[in-house]
This record gives sequence, C-alpha cells and structure tokens, in this order.
Amino acid sequence: MEDEEMEKKVHQYLQRKGFRVAGLALLEDRTRLSAATTTTTTASSSSHSLSDAALSRSENDPARYYDGYSKLRTWAYSYLDHYKHELLRILYPLFFHCFMDLVAEGHTQEACSFFHTFREDHEHSRDLKKLESILSPLHLEYSYELLLQYLHKTQALVVLGIINERIDFQVSPGQSPLIIDDSDAVVLIGTSKDLTKQINQKEVHWGQRSSEGGKQGGSHKKIKKDKFVGTTGKNMKSETSMVSIAPRVKPELTLPMTSVEVEQSILEDLRNPCSQGENGPSQIERVSTSDEARKSCTLFQGHSGPVYSAMFSPIGDFLLSSSADSTIRLWNTKLNANLVCYKGHNYPVWDVQFSPVGHYFASASHDRTARIWSMDKIQPLRIMAGHLSDVDCVQWHVNCNYIATGSSDKTVRLWDVQTGECIRMFIGHRSMVLSLAMSPDGRYMASGDEDGTIMMWDISSGRCVSPLVGHNSCVWSLAYSCEGALLASGSADCTVKLWDVASSSKTLKMDDTKGGSANRLRMLKALPTKSTPVYTLQFSRRNLLFAAGAPSLGS
Repeated sequence: MEDEEMEKKVHQYLQRKGFRVAGLALLEDRTRLSAATTTTTTASSSSHSLSDAALSRSENDPARYYDGYSKLRTWAYSYLDHYKHELLRILYPLFFHCFMDLVAEGHTQEACSFFHTFREDHEHSRDLKKLESILSPLHLEYSYELLLQYLHKTQALVVLGIINERIDFQVSPGQSPLIIDDSDAVVLIGTSKDLTKQINQKEVHWGQRSSEGGKQGGSHKKIKKDKFVGTTGKNMKSETSMVSIAPRVKPELTLPMTSVEVEQSILEDLRNPCSQGENGPSQIERVSTSDEARKSCTLFQGHSGPVYSAMFSPIGDFLLSSSADSTIRLWNTKLNANLVCYKGHNYPVWDVQFSPVGHYFASASHDRTARIWSMDKIQPLRIMAGHLSDVDCVQWHVNCNYIATGSSDKTVRLWDVQTGECIRMFIGHRSMVLSLAMSPDGRYMASGDEDGTIMMWDISSGRCVSPLVGHNSCVWSLAYSCEGALLASGSADCTVKLWDVASSSKTLKMDDTKGGSANRLRMLKALPTKSTPVYTLQFSRRNLLFAAGAPSLGS
C-alpha cells in the first residue's frame, strides 16, 4: 500500500511540474511490472529478514572501521609496484574520514586507538595535529572544511566525488542551531550561523568589468561612454541610470582579445535597441519547427547520454554541451565538429555556462561540485566544493571574477574564481534552486526555485532584498534585460513573467538608507503560452526576449 501511495504522489508531482510524458511512462511501467513483483516478493522475504538482522548488528560495531581500513591497507601495499603509488594515495583521505566517523558516532576511545595505529603511514604532520584534536562530534563542523581544503589542494578528484556523493556530515549530539529560525527554509548540517556570517563579511567587488584595467570607481572616459550608449533610445536614460553608475572592477583572469569586427557589431546592436514601452513586451510570437526549418538544422552527435545544457559562446563560434555521461563537449559551429571532450566530473553535469567574454566556462554537477575550465586545457582550473547536494545551476558575474551556484541544498553560493573560495552564502529558499541571473551592473542576483519563488539578492551584503511571488511551479530560467530594467522569469506553469527592476531598485536603495526592508518588486506582465513549459530565456543585445520550451502532449 505504501508503494502505491508513493507512486501516486510521484505521478501527481510529475503532472504538477508539466512532465506528462514521464507520468504516462510511469503508469505503463507500473502495470507491466506488477505481476512480476508479486511472484518474487514471497521468495525473497525470508532472505531479506536475515540480511537485515546481520546488518543491524554490524552497523553499531566500531571495529568495522579498523578491519575495513586494515584490509584495504594490506591489499594496497601488497599490489604491483606499477599501481601501488596511486593506490596508496587514497589511504589518507579514507583514514581521515574513518576517524571522523568514529568520533561522530561517539566512539572516542576507538577513534584514538585507530588514529595512533595508522598515523605512521602518513606524512601530513600539520593536518594530523589538527585531526588529533578532534574529540567531539561538535568539532566536525570544522573538520569538514578541513577535509575539503585537503582534497582541493591535492586534486583528489575521485575521492572528492565519492565523498560528496555518498557521505553526509550529520552531527547528531549537540547539533548546532540552524542558520535561520524557520526549519523548512534551509537544511544545512554542520554549518553554524557564525560561520555563515563570517563568510558574508568578506569583501566583494560587485561592479562591471573594466576593459582598461580600472579599479573600483573606474575612469572618467568609461563613464562618458556608458552615458552615450544609454541615451541612444528615448526611454533608455532613466532605465540605465542604475547601470551607468556601477563601479569598474579589474578582472583577475587573463581575458581574450575581441576583434574589431565583433566590437562594431556589438555597438551597432546597442545603438539600435528595440523599444518596449512602459509595460514591457506585449505578446509572445511562436516560432514553429517546420519541415524547412528542420532541414537547415545541424545535428551534433558525440554524447552517450541525455544532454542537459547547451550554450553558445558570446561571439557564436563555439558551442558547449553537458550531459549525463559526465562530460562536457566543445563544438565548432563553423566546422560543425567536436573539438574537445572535457572529463573531470564523476556524475551527470546539469549545467554549463560560458563566461561573459568566452574562453572560460563553468559547470555544475550531481557530484556536488562546480568547476572552472579553460577552452585550451582539458583539466579544470578550479573546483568549488562545499554544497551539500547537487549543484543544479551556475552563473558568471558580469566582471568575470565570481561565479554563483544554486543547489538542491536550498542555498546559493558565490565563489571567487581566482582562489576557489566561497565568499557569500545566500539562504532563504525553501526548495532546490534551479535558475540564476546577474544584473548588468553586477550589484544584484536573482534566483528561482522549484516552488516558483524568485529571490533578489544584494551581492554586497548577502541578504535578500525582495522575494518575487507569482509562479506556481518550477522557475526554470531567469534573464535580465540588457539595461537591467526588466527581469524575465520562465516557469513550468507555462508562463513568462516580467518584473520591474529599474524603478524597484531605486526604491530598494532609498529603503536601505532609511533602514527599512523593501518588498516592492512589481510584476509588469504575465505572458502565457498555450501549454508549453518555458525552459530557457535569453535577451538579445537589441533587447529582444527569446523563450524556448518543449510543447506538452495535446498542444
């Protein structure tokens, strides 16, 4: 009966999120397998009861860590010399975690005995001294950060993936209080309120990218250029006021050069923006996939699993794709060929995003990490580890010095690209974070979750300045208009909603000076589709909003 109720809830969930095809497939599988399941249940029930009893006895035995590690250590030392060096490298992370598991379960004496028995195998004297001081489950809050630092420094990618996938650092005795009072808002284990506050006090330069290597504040010449671009349209001056005053920040990465032809094309688009009126776009025009359109398409083949994300480079000469086969592929759109297959993640890659200038890109994966890559290197440049569940989406900051990641652990984190350090933790979502967008001036970030809630964050302070409530299902995509006046959101409820960001941002700044809290971002317009969940949104340089989705059955 419980299985039937669970299947019914899953079917209802798929229907609510717009996955009608998956719901029908679930019903077909249930009908086909019901007879086979009935015949095998009786035969296996007795064997399951015996194995469960044996498992329950062994789970409480601290000796299982000693025996398991000792056997693996003996096997690794006795293997062929050609493979021994790589096999022995895994012993230290396992020694590290076995000790912490014993401490977490309250076996303090057994943990000390385990530590002193095998410590001579390892030469990490500085880390071992820190590890030896852990005598309480409360100390594991800091041990987890220590473990991540070690794995990141030594590039132990396989072990990092296994630990992130299989292990949750749950501190039961003396559990520290949650970060906020509402227990449903976020589920973070082993992270204290003080630690989050400490992270959010780090300095963040949120301004726009400076092509001349300017510091915070920028140069007079660049500000004049911004005013020139902003006044080319009749209604652009007031809308771009929040962008033109943004400070200039020098990128820490070595950025590629942009050709003169590309710069001229960009300036031409910026000089001829599409007018949008006071209430934004008025309708959605549907582009159908006719037979003629299908003939002009190019098919890229190479992945061995479903493709979850694809993105063109800023110029359009390259295409990135990420897949369930744990790889990222780079395609040349002129040659229509695959150039590179990037392997580093251990599990499906949910999202991949080019930086605003190309060349660098970021990926988000089921292995709970985000990674920074360069097109000319097959190994990642940085690994961002710290989320407690899948990293579902990733987004670059406009100045290329930071990336933001949204996770199934209901948090958003901001990472320093140069150091790989988490410098902001945004907490408040009540479900997994599925979409992110950065404002053109770099000051604000928007995030959308599975429940349909959108939150607008002040990157400098790390707090939510305005929640946006209007969708009743997953927010799959978010996009700011080029001048930052509008925020568009696409959802599984088959609508695109437009939010007034420009006028609301002025109100937010005034409320900040008065010490009040603003909750005033207003929705300009809701644009419904017939029956198509909106999976992705994109503003062009001329401010045209493109929306894409897969039509549901019967549409």
